[in-house]
Amino acid sequence: MKQLIYTLTLLTSITAAITPITGAEKSDSPVTVLNLPGSGTDPAAIDYQSLPVLKGEHAIINPAALGPYPRKSDKIDLRDLRLNLHNYLIYHDGKFWCIWSDGPRIEDEPTQEIKYATSVDGLHWSTAKSVTGTPEKPHAFIARGLWLRDGQLLTLAAKYQGHGAFGPPDKKHLELVAYRWEPKQDKWVYEGKLYDNAINNFPPQKLPSDNWILTRRDSRFNVSVLIGGVKALNDWKSFPVVGVKQVSGFRPDEPIFWVLPDNSLYALFRDNGKSQRLFFSTSQDEGRTWDTPVLSNFPNAKSKLFSLATSHGYRVLVLNANPQVNRRELHLAVSPDNKTFTRLAKLEIPSPTELPAELASLNKKFSAGIASLQYPHVIERDGSLYIAFSRNKLQTEVFRVKLTDIDTLLKSDHN
Repeated sequence: MKQLIYTLTLLTSITAAITPITGAEKSDSPVTVLNLPGSGTDPAAIDYQSLPVLKGEHAIINPAALGPYPRKSDKIDLRDLRLNLHNYLIYHDGKFWCIWSDGPRIEDEPTQEIKYATSVDGLHWSTAKSVTGTPEKPHAFIARGLWLRDGQLLTLAAKYQGHGAFGPPDKKHLELVAYRWEPKQDKWVYEGKLYDNAINNFPPQKLPSDNWILTRRDSRFNVSVLIGGVKALNDWKSFPVVGVKQVSGFRPDEPIFWVLPDNSLYALFRDNGKSQRLFFSTSQDEGRTWDTPVLSNFPNAKSKLFSLATSHGYRVLVLNANPQVNRRELHLAVSPDNKTFTRLAKLEIPSPTELPAELASLNKKFSAGIASLQYPHVIERDGSLYIAFSRNKLQTEVFRVKLTDIDTLLKSDHN
């Protein structure tokens, strides 16, 4: 009997000693957002060379062009071209619309403005025109999305002073503003300010309570959400999500989120730290409070991402998912349950056709495999996804993928 009690006591002690370690390992494990047939939940096991590819149709929305400070023709480099970045799409009033940040050179210099183009079929685009007009130095704009509010089409813009939108609030004077499309005048007009010290990531989404919600970063990169926008354009309340130094090693940037069937919010964050992964958080009260973001197992090359629920019952996520090649490849992941992405494919985006003669020396740098592809934004229309993105931060392009091809990807066992 004594031997039995001793044995049971020993087993209990061993179990007690093991359990906390196992628990600690679980608590430190990345949250599973990606689970592929071949590599499972281990991002290090992904064989990117053998990923399925999604083909599509490709078009240029706004071609690369020389900026106002070009060097001699035989010395022209990428930094001499105008910036094209932060592109957004919408389908409204019988046509596609695209906006983007358009600057003199490099990212977020003073006089950067917002331009737009339209298209009937999403592949052939009008000549670009300005939304905001060209601001005087030191002012500048960053495109922040196209928003249909009460039937009116709005362009959202982050307005700031100096080089870049981030820095001391008293020097940046950052604010989120809107321009309204006036069809009878065939132009954009200033609508008003939404919020001070705010730059959003994507246009507002509807909550179950009928409020609008959008992410906000202040000029110091602290992340919050703005909720409201129903009574008036400037009627918002801010709720904190995560501070810039709140989570060790995590540098939050460009968050996205969506509403799950149980009305909770599911958020993913780009990390400008060293993780090369997405971070994850949830909210159970429509964004008023958030769990502390934690590391996920989804790889990301420190770049912007976008997710869309499709009419085919699954969700897609478009991002640069291979940190080893940085932003040279764009990928599309598929989730049947809005939580875990179970397929991952490379978007087979071709190189653009020849550049204008004055830029011919840059053709190689615009080629697929060398060029960087970034800042995807996606809409669905007539059985296809239209994915707008920036090449080299200098040219705005679009890639059309059939939803039936993504159906096939989801049914396959390959990955």
